[in-house]
Amino acid sequence: MTANSENTRTLRAVLGLLMIIAAFTMAGGIVGAQSATGPGGVLTGRIDGPIDPSAARILKGWIEDAESSGASLFVLELDTPGGDFDSTRDIAGALLDSSVPVAVFVTPSGARAASAGTFVVAAGHLAAMSPGTNIGAASPVNESGEDLPETLKAKATQDAAAFLREIATRRDRNSEALERTVFEAASYNVQESLDLDIIDLSATDLDDLVAKIDGRTVTVRGIDRTISTADVAVERVEADPVQRFLKWLANPHLVFVMLAAGGILILIETISPGGWVAGISGAGLLVLAFLGMGSLPVNWVGLVLIGVGLVLFFWELQAPGWGGFGAAGGVSFVVGGFLLFGDSSIPGLPAPDVRVGIGVLGGTALFMAASLAGLWHFARKARALPNLPRDSQVVGQTGVVRMALEPKGTVQVASELWTAESDSGEPIESGASVVVADVDGVTLKVFREETLNPPGRRI
Repeated sequence: MTANSENTRTLRAVLGLLMIIAAFTMAGGIVGAQSATGPGGVLTGRIDGPIDPSAARILKGWIEDAESSGASLFVLELDTPGGDFDSTRDIAGALLDSSVPVAVFVTPSGARAASAGTFVVAAGHLAAMSPGTNIGAASPVNESGEDLPETLKAKATQDAAAFLREIATRRDRNSEALERTVFEAASYNVQESLDLDIIDLSATDLDDLVAKIDGRTVTVRGIDRTISTADVAVERVEADPVQRFLKWLANPHLVFVMLAAGGILILIETISPGGWVAGISGAGLLVLAFLGMGSLPVNWVGLVLIGVGLVLFFWELQAPGWGGFGAAGGVSFVVGGFLLFGDSSIPGLPAPDVRVGIGVLGGTALFMAASLAGLWHFARKARALPNLPRDSQVVGQTGVVRMALEPKGTVQVASELWTAESDSGEPIESGASVVVADVDGVTLKVFREETLNPPGRRI
C-alpha cells in the first residue's frame, strides 16, 4: 500500500467520524423540532437523577423549546438526590429568567427534591409536590458527602443561603423556612411545605396539576400573567439523541476505561506503525473520554497523573529493559484514576459520590499490565534482531508473512520473525510466501514469491 493510499484511508476514517457526529446532531435537531407543541400548549419534561451539567444542558434546551413554540406552561417533573452547586445555579438561573411560566413538580409519590432539588423547586414560578414526597436537606458538603472544615463550611453555607434567599424573594416564598434547609439540614413533607409557604400546591399527578394551575397568576419577568391550561394539549419532551449520548458518556467508570483502552491503542500504533487502525481507534476513544469528562467534576491533578503514566509507558516501550518506567507508569495511571473525579476543596450539595470504583481500577490495571507485557515483549524482541549488512545471506531467502504487510508487517525467515515491508508498496496478506529482496537496517524488503514464477508461465 502506498503512502497516498494510507493518507486516503485516514482521510476517509476522519470524514466517516465527522459524518457520524453530524448525523447525531441532525437527529437531535429533528427530535427537538418534533417535540415542540403548538402555541398555548403545555410541555413537560423530567429530571430523574443527580443535578449535573448534563441535566442543566437538557433543561435549558427544554425551556428554549417551550419559549420558541409559544407554550403557555412548562412543567418540570423532578426526583433528585442532589447535585453540584454550579449546575444548580445554572438551572435556577434558567428558571428565574424563563419567559415561559415554569411549574416544578416533585412527583411521583416517593420522589424527593433533596439538597440541590430544593433550589430548583424554589426557583419555579409555581412549585408543587405529590403526596408522599419531600424537600430539603440542603447543607453544603464536600464531594464525598462529608462535612466541610469549619471555616470552609461557614463560607459555603452562607453562600448557599444567600442564593436561596434571593430565589425566595423573587418567588415570594418563605425564606426563613428555606434557609433552615441549609443551616439545619431541615426537610419537609408536602403538608409542611404548604403550611410554611414553600410550595404553592399539591397534586396527585400531572393531569391533576395542570387542572389546578388553570387560572393562576404568576409574575414572569416582572409582568403578571394568568395561565390558561383548560383544554390544551400536554406534550412530553425527552432528551434528544445527542443529549442522551453525552449523558451516557458521563460515567466515571466508562471514561476511565476509555482512557486506558485509548492509551493502549495509541501505544500499539507507536511501536507498530502503518496500519492506522489502532491509532484512529485509540484517538476516537480518547475523544469520547474527554466528551464524557465535560459533564463530570474532573480533578486535573488526576488527569495529569494519567498522562504522565502513558508517557512513562511509551518510554518503557522505546527502550525496554528493567521495567522501572513501566512500573512507575502503572502506579501513576492508577493513582490518577483514583483522583480523576471530585475535588474536596470545592464545596457542593449532597449528591451521589462520583468516583472510579476500586473494582474498575483493579480490573483496568490488570488489563493494562497484560497489554503492556505483550507490547514490551514485542518491542524487546524487535530490537534484538541483528542489523545485517545489505549483502547478508538472508537476501534471496524465502519466508512466510505472519502479520499482513500494509505495507509493513511481520514475516518469518529462517525461523526468525522480522519486521518487513512490501517492496512494491502493495499489501501482502498473511500466509503468503515472500522473497527477501534487500535489508534496510532491521527491516526486510520483500516481494511475493509467485512473481518469480507466475501461474501459466512455462520454461
